[in-house]
Amino acid sequence: MRTTRLLVTAVTVFAALLIPVTVAEAGGPRQSTIASGLNAPRGLAFAPDGSLYVAEAGTGGAGPCVPGPEGGQVCFGTTGSVTRIGHGQKRVLTGLPSLAGPGGAQAVGPSDVSFQGEGGMYVTVGLGGNPATLRPQLPAAGQQLGWLLRNGKRASDISGYEVKANPDGGQIDTNPNSVAALPGGQAVADAGGNDLLWVASNGKITTIARFPDRMVVAPPDLGLPPGTQIPMQAVPTSVVRGPDGAFYVGELTGFPFQQGAARVWRVVPGHAPQVYAQGFTNIIDIGFDRGTLYVLEIAHNGLLGADADPSGALLRVDKHGAPAIVSRDLTLPGGLTIKDGNAYVSNCGGCPGPAGTIVKIRL
Repeated sequence: MRTTRLLVTAVTVFAALLIPVTVAEAGGPRQSTIASGLNAPRGLAFAPDGSLYVAEAGTGGAGPCVPGPEGGQVCFGTTGSVTRIGHGQKRVLTGLPSLAGPGGAQAVGPSDVSFQGEGGMYVTVGLGGNPATLRPQLPAAGQQLGWLLRNGKRASDISGYEVKANPDGGQIDTNPNSVAALPGGQAVADAGGNDLLWVASNGKITTIARFPDRMVVAPPDLGLPPGTQIPMQAVPTSVVRGPDGAFYVGELTGFPFQQGAARVWRVVPGHAPQVYAQGFTNIIDIGFDRGTLYVLEIAHNGLLGADADPSGALLRVDKHGAPAIVSRDLTLPGGLTIKDGNAYVSNCGGCPGPAGTIVKIRL
């Protein structure tokens, strides 16, 4: 698991470009803002009572400070949270660990939320590195980084499993980024580990699938001979259960973040994963609506290169696998959920500070 440049650190590419926008104004009546003032909002889910919940990665804190995955320092705090939206907006789970750079940049913390029945709220907390190196530098609250939480308490040490099992056989780099809570357990996509894990109801963790590297042409700014190929990691950022009962996993892809290289995998436990749809750029989340796949890109034009900008996109995939843009009025979005013909997107999920919003998009 060689160090990957994940969504939580890729925002440094756009540091000078992040100007918050009011999505309701940009998108017109089809797209409206239903929540605001969020700190790096990421994954979303509806609870059984119909309320919408969103994980906020937070803004870090006063420290201690540790080396960041992409250089510089990130500082620890307990600014991570989960917010409920419905009959108002309220943080219902607070004091969760968060690592971030100045002003809340590069935030790592709560990354997704999912529900299994009444009283079963599961939250992934990211890490973005090797827990054996990072955790000893942090206070007690920081030990939750890399865990799957149930109702705010530690349930399963996802990053600890990566240290022991190391499913993809490379350098340890773990970042639990997405969870799908289901009867009998939870599926977790580890963006750093390049794998999909299963957490059984008894807490036992097993590997469902590993996602391979690909060799791609190195970008010119690396100064390598023309045509030189380098490995690009999968970086699975999202997992949902599809209408056919299989798992579907979206990949961000690692450096050099090639445009059009991100894929959606279909995974049946016990079988090798198969590519279901492709041609996307830097997928951050996926979802289904009445059998139709929707894909959320954190950066529609790619995270690197001359065309790099913070514009995300929501796309619909037709029955032939061809994508069509539903909305481009998004800025570094962080998560997606769908209900009753509407998509709910955490917008500005990669922006520092309380610039995050939740937008509702009619499908």
